[in-house]
Amino acid sequence: MSQKKKNSNYVTEKTVKAKEERREADAATRKQKMTRIIVIASVSVVLAALLIVGICWISGAFDYHPVATAHVTIEIEGYGSLHVELYGNDAPETVKKFTSLANSGKFNGMEFHTFYEGLLYGGSTIADGGTNGIKGEFSENGVVNKISHKRGIISLSRGEKFNTGYDQFFIVTEDSPMLDGKYAAFGMVTSGMDVIDKIIEDSEIGENGYIPYGKRPVITSISSHEAHH
Repeated sequence: MSQKKKNSNYVTEKTVKAKEERREADAATRKQKMTRIIVIASVSVVLAALLIVGICWISGAFDYHPVATAHVTIEIEGYGSLHVELYGNDAPETVKKFTSLANSGKFNGMEFHTFYEGLLYGGSTIADGGTNGIKGEFSENGVVNKISHKRGIISLSRGEKFNTGYDQFFIVTEDSPMLDGKYAAFGMVTSGMDVIDKIIEDSEIGENGYIPYGKRPVITSISSHEAHH
């Protein structure tokens, strides 16, 4: 009789232990499944985020959009007008100097004199302003300027030294990202790029991009006014 009880108790203990082991195994399996679900869900979220970022990047949604603080109108004899918005938050000293020179009549009678590597140069024929030059507002000179040299951008020319830009500027006719960080982009032609294209079409471009004397489009005036928000 005592032997039967021993066997009965042994079977009961073994059964209980087996159930506990099954419960532990089931719990471990559920934990593994939950971990896999969490990992898969996390990976899916990351991939979806990367996909969205990629789509936005390709579509240009992350492009920097500067805010206009002033506008100028550039009148060109025989061609018409360029309307340009200026970005004083990005290149404050450049915009200040450019509008000051414009209001003083400095550009009146100057010309668009050179077309070289997708850039139409206007104003003074000398890029290096020497001691009159202002601080170059671009990253290679320690200034944050996020404006990219895309078609329509107006930027300040300079000599070899960074702080020599003054009264020569250029208008970008085709995207030129290689200029980013090297020159002070400070505005954008919002209306009149067809005028620029016509000037280039009509011009007899000579050596080093020079337009011959007597055939250069004349800037009759550049007038500035504050931006209206």
